[in-house]
This record gives sequence, C-alpha cells and structure tokens, in this order.
Amino acid sequence: MEDLPVMDVGAIRFLASPDGQALLRDLPPYDEAAALPLSDRLRTRGIAPEHVAALLTQQRLRARARAKFGQFADGLLFTADGLEQASRLEVATTHAHRFAALSLATVHDLGCGIGADAITMSVLGITVAAVDIDPLTAAVADANLRPWPDSRARVGRAEEFVAPVDAMRSRIGAWLDPARRVPGVADARGRSRRIYRLEDMSPSWTTVRAIAAAVPATGVKLSPSFPHDHVPAGAEAQWTSWDGTVLECAVWFGPLARRSGRSARVLGPGRDPIEVDESMAQPDPPAASSLADVGLWLHEADRAVLRAGLIGAVTGAVDGVEVDPGLGYVLTSSSASVPFARRYAVHEAMPFSVKSLRGWLRARGITGLTIKKRGVRLDEDQLRRSLKVGRGAGDGEQATVVLTRVAGQQVALVVSADNAP
Repeated sequence: MEDLPVMDVGAIRFLASPDGQALLRDLPPYDEAAALPLSDRLRTRGIAPEHVAALLTQQRLRARARAKFGQFADGLLFTADGLEQASRLEVATTHAHRFAALSLATVHDLGCGIGADAITMSVLGITVAAVDIDPLTAAVADANLRPWPDSRARVGRAEEFVAPVDAMRSRIGAWLDPARRVPGVADARGRSRRIYRLEDMSPSWTTVRAIAAAVPATGVKLSPSFPHDHVPAGAEAQWTSWDGTVLECAVWFGPLARRSGRSARVLGPGRDPIEVDESMAQPDPPAASSLADVGLWLHEADRAVLRAGLIGAVTGAVDGVEVDPGLGYVLTSSSASVPFARRYAVHEAMPFSVKSLRGWLRARGITGLTIKKRGVRLDEDQLRRSLKVGRGAGDGEQATVVLTRVAGQQVALVVSADNAP
C-alpha cells in the first residue's frame, strides 16, 4: 500500500464543498504515471497545494475503493484506514436489512468509520445518528451522509451513548464496530497491530453487552476469530464470507437475532446469499477413520461455514465424513452437493511423501501443479523444487493436489474441480 498524504478536517470540508465536488468529478481515472503532471495542472489553476494533495489522494482511494463499493465509490470520500476497515457494500447491505426489517426509526452507529453501514441504513429509510472518536473519520462519514440530511455523523465515543428509557418503544437500534487495532503501533507493513482480546477492543465487550442490555436491537461487527463460547444466550453470531474469504463475525442481539446460536452467510459475485445455521448441521460430524474412507468426492466447506463450526451441515447433506476434525474437508462417495462447499472429484489418494508424489506425477507427465494444503505445514516453494514441477498454469499436463490429514495421517489427494449440482 503506497503512502498517502495526511489529510485534515479542513481538507475534507473542501472536498465536500460544491467546488471540491466539481473538481473531483472532473478528475480523470487514476493513473500513477499521470499524477505529477495532473498535480502541476491543478496548481496552475490556482488551487492550493493542500487541496491538490487532497484531490489526488481521493482520486487514488476511489480507484482502490471500487473493489468494495463498485461504481458508488465515485460519490464517496475516504481515508486509507477507513477504506481498509469499512464493510464492503454487499455486507453493509446485509447489516442494514436486519435493522430495516424491524422498522426502526433511528439507529445509533457507534464507531461509524467512513460511514459504509450508516449509508446503507440511510438508503433503506433509517435515520442514523453516527459517532466516531476520530475527528477526521467523523468528518468523512458526515460528508458521505450528505444525501440524507436526517442522518449525521459527529465526533463522539460509544461509551458516552445514553439509551432512552424504553428503546423498543422509541424504535431505537444500535450498531457497533469496535476498534480492533492499536493506535500508533504498526507492523512491518505499516499497518497498526490487531487486537484479539475482546476486552481490549474500543469499546470493550463489556460495554457492548451493556449497550445491548439497554437497547435490545443491537448488532456488533467483530473479528472472524470471535470464540464460539462467547456467543451470548439468545443472540446470533453470524460469520460472513465474500468469495471464500471470511470478513467478519456479526453478533445480533434481541429482535435482530433471527435464530439463536451460530450461523454462516456465504456471499459472492453473481450469486444469491446462502445461509447455514445450527439446525442444518450434525451436532457431532463424523470423521474419517483411515485412508480407506476416501471416496469419489472431496467437499471444501466455505470458510464462513467452517469458522461458524457448521461443518456438520456438509457432512450431513452429502452423507460424508470430515478428513480430520476441524480441517473443513469432507469425503464422500455420494453424488450430492451443497452450494456452500466446493466439490472436487478425487482421482488418487496416497499417504503423503515427496518421493511417492514425485513418482506419481512423473509417471503421468504432469509438469504444472496447483497445491492446496490444510492441516499440513510445509514450504510450498521448497516442495515444488523437490517435486520438480511448476505452478498449475501454462503448457503441459496439469493437476491439483490437496495435502491434508486423514485420520491423523498426512495424505495427498489428486483432485479436479467439479461444479456440477
């Protein structure tokens, strides 16, 4: 991630002004090679250097933001950290629909970031009262909410929120996205260090629970590593993935919980959302007892399903067994499939050793190999050198191998993707 000039609240006010908006609309598509000449042209028009820097920063951030917000990115303002931490549009829409289904009048967005969730709730007719502890971020969120005058963002802390006496009668809801990074403590890539303990978040898990007790219609966005044993009684913890990557665990309290316990929501481009919950899962999914349990098919559960501890929904649906507890691969000879797991045809199963796998590949003239691994620690580049194969692309015979454990034994499964229903 390239370094970007530091903006201030004054720069955001300029960008949100009619003049700033007009200049943003006139900017060409982002091109790093053209940035310096563009900067010079803007300065010759009499635009202040700090405003030029703010315009070009937004041009770069909007180009990056299209991966999360699509064409809507061109109408929003961003900060680099705010963009990284914002809910992508499809996930924010999922959050907003939970609140809209209750016909709430106002949702207090406590830790609003750049306003992605506040925007989607406003689109659905909910008035949002948003706060963020960082003045710059709050200014960006307020600018992004300008099409909905009743929704505003200001500087504030979640801990300062005071709930009405009867939140449900007042049709009030609360949404929290606690900060899970240590301010000012960066890693080798320049990113602030992540926080994993619930009590170290800001606001803390204790504060979140207190707000949920005062406002029954409360939701909170948490890390995908949220522990199962911390799901409050009566609440729903839902892990959400986008295109196979788990993005969050949202905990829904009171009337926002559609079912108590754990669930998964699987999202991806060009597909309808898929939901999996505990009622669909075997409570104690069976595991393979030996390599002999490898059947015709291998199912790779979506990682949201795996994070939610719902692998039993796959084993039950396909009459299969998990390769080893917790690994998320399911073996079966049944032709059944499920939309929340990818299916592979199994062509060969063998105990894993470099020598045996190399011999198998050489005998079949395979020169390109896609390696998938789970539950096995190894250096992929070193393995390729030992196997004397390239990556799974280009000319020559290609194969895909899954390196995993079956009943505690390291195995190599040669597979091919099969998307048939």
